[in-house]
Amino acid sequence: MQKIDLAKEKNIDQNKILVSDLNQKLAKIKLGGGKSKLEKIRLQGKMTARERVNYLLDEGSESLEIGALAGFEMYKDEGGCPAAGVVVILGYISHKLCVIVANDSTVKAGAWFPISAKKNLRAQEIAIENRIPIIYLVDSAGVFLPKQDEIFPDKEHFGRIFRNNAKMSSEGIVQIAAVMGSCVAGGAYLPIMSDEAIIVDKTASIFLAGSYLVKAAIGEDVDNETLGGATTHTEISGIGDYKAKDDLDALKRIKALVQKIGDNPRAGFNRIKSAIPKKKAEEIYELLPFDKALPYDTYQIIDCLVDQNSTEEYKSDYGKTIITAYARIDGWAVGIVANQRKIVKNKKGENQFGGVIYGDAADKSTRFIANCNQRKIPLVFLQDVTGFMVGSKAEHNGIIKDGAKMVNAMANSVVPKFTVVMGNSNGAGNYAMCGKAFDPRMTLSWPGSKIAVMGGEQAAKVLMQIEKSKLQKEGEKIDPKKEKKLLKEIKSRYDKQTRDYYAAARMWTDAIIDPIETRKWISIGIEAANHSPIKRKFNMGILQV
Repeated sequence: MQKIDLAKEKNIDQNKILVSDLNQKLAKIKLGGGKSKLEKIRLQGKMTARERVNYLLDEGSESLEIGALAGFEMYKDEGGCPAAGVVVILGYISHKLCVIVANDSTVKAGAWFPISAKKNLRAQEIAIENRIPIIYLVDSAGVFLPKQDEIFPDKEHFGRIFRNNAKMSSEGIVQIAAVMGSCVAGGAYLPIMSDEAIIVDKTASIFLAGSYLVKAAIGEDVDNETLGGATTHTEISGIGDYKAKDDLDALKRIKALVQKIGDNPRAGFNRIKSAIPKKKAEEIYELLPFDKALPYDTYQIIDCLVDQNSTEEYKSDYGKTIITAYARIDGWAVGIVANQRKIVKNKKGENQFGGVIYGDAADKSTRFIANCNQRKIPLVFLQDVTGFMVGSKAEHNGIIKDGAKMVNAMANSVVPKFTVVMGNSNGAGNYAMCGKAFDPRMTLSWPGSKIAVMGGEQAAKVLMQIEKSKLQKEGEKIDPKKEKKLLKEIKSRYDKQTRDYYAAARMWTDAIIDPIETRKWISIGIEAANHSPIKRKFNMGILQV
C-alpha cells in the first residue's frame, strides 16, 4: 500500500484552491461592468472591448493579459473599476507581436480612473521597451472627474500618455488607433497623435468638447455627429485617416495595416527547439508549501520550469542560498537567479537559512549577472526572499557591500529581466532580486505570494510597539487582553497590504498567474524583448571591492 504524504497533499489542495480562486476572480473581472451593460453595447451595434480584442488576435495564437487585476477592490465608493476599465493584451495580430489597449465602455463609460492611467502607461512602456506596435481601441468618456486631481497634472498622470505618443512616433514604434465610441477632451489627442487613425461611422466621435459643452461655452447649437463624427473627420477636418462602416470593418483594417509592417533588427537572444521540463509543471502544486514560512527545495521548482537537460549551474558549491544557473525556457537561453528556500550548509559546515541572502550568495550573483550580460542572456529572477542576513557577523563580513554590488549589477543589467514572485518578497531582498523598482520587463506573482518591507509577524510587533507607546502617552492603559486584540488588528491590516491581490490591483505586478503558465509568460516575454536590440554596454560603475 502506497504511503500518503499528508504535507504534499495539503500543498496540492491549498495551491489548487488558490488557483481556482484566481480564475473565479478573473472570470468576474472579464464581465466588465456586468452582463446587462455588455448586452447594451451589443444592442447599439457595437462589439464589447474583449470581443474587439479577440477578433484582432490571430486564431489559436498565445496571448497574455497585462493588469487584469488592476483596480481590484479599489474605488468601492464609486462602484469599482474592474480591470481599471481597460483591457491590455500582448498578443499576435497578423503574425506580429503587438500590444493592444482597449477601453471598456461598460465600466463608467470607459472613463479614466487614476489606476487606468497607470495601466495605460504600463502598456505604452511595454511597447517602448520591446519596440513593438501598439494598437489603441478607443471608447472612453475621458477622465473620471471626481478623481481628476489624482490623474491630471503630475508627471506619471494622463498627460504622460500623449508625451509617450510623441516619443514612440519619433522612434518609429508603430501606433494605430481605432476610435470605436466616445473620444473626448484631452483624450482626443491620443488617436490623432498615433500614426494612423480609424473612426467608425455613426457610433464614434472625436471632439475636445461635446455638443452640450459647446452650447454652454459659445452658444452654438450642433449635434455630436456634425461636431465630430466619422464623416466630419475623414472628409472635412482630415483628422481621421479611414472611415469604417462598423466595428468589424475597423478591426479588419487594423489587421491589414499590421500585416504590412516590416521587420526591424532583433536583439539576437539564443533560441533552439523547445524541450519539455524534467518535472511536470503541475508538480509545482505539490512542491510549493501551503505555509509560505515553510522551507522547500527550489531546485525541484526549477526542474518544473526549464527545458530538460538544459541546466548548467554556476558556482554550485558556493553561496548556496541563491541558485545561479544557465538554462533554457521554451528553447530560449536564460540565466536563472533563484532563492534557495531550504536550509543549506556553507563551506564551514554552518547552517544558512533558506530564503536569506548571505554575502557569498550576493557575491556569486553579482558575477553571474555580469556573465549573462556579457553573453547576451536574459535573466529570470525567481523570488522567495526574506531579506539579507543580519547580525554582527554578517555586518563585519561586509553584507552591505556585497548586497550593494549585487543590486548594482542587477540594476545596470542591459539584458531583459523577468521577475517571478513565488512566495515572499521582503525588504532589500525584493530590490536585489529585481523588484518592480528595477525595471523587469515583466513582474509576475504566483497565488498566495506576498510583497512587503518585512514579514507580517515582525512588522506587526514593531507597529504594535509604536501604537502602544502612542496610546500610553495619551494616558490610555493597555492590559494584556487589549494588547492582544490590538496586535491582531494591526497584523490583519498589514497582511492585507502584503497580499498578491493588493499588489496586482496597484500594478506593482503585471499579473498573478497560475504557476503552470510561467513558461509561457517568460517565453512570450523574451520573444517581445528580442524585438529590441541592446544599444548600450553593461557597466557597473564605481564599486567598493
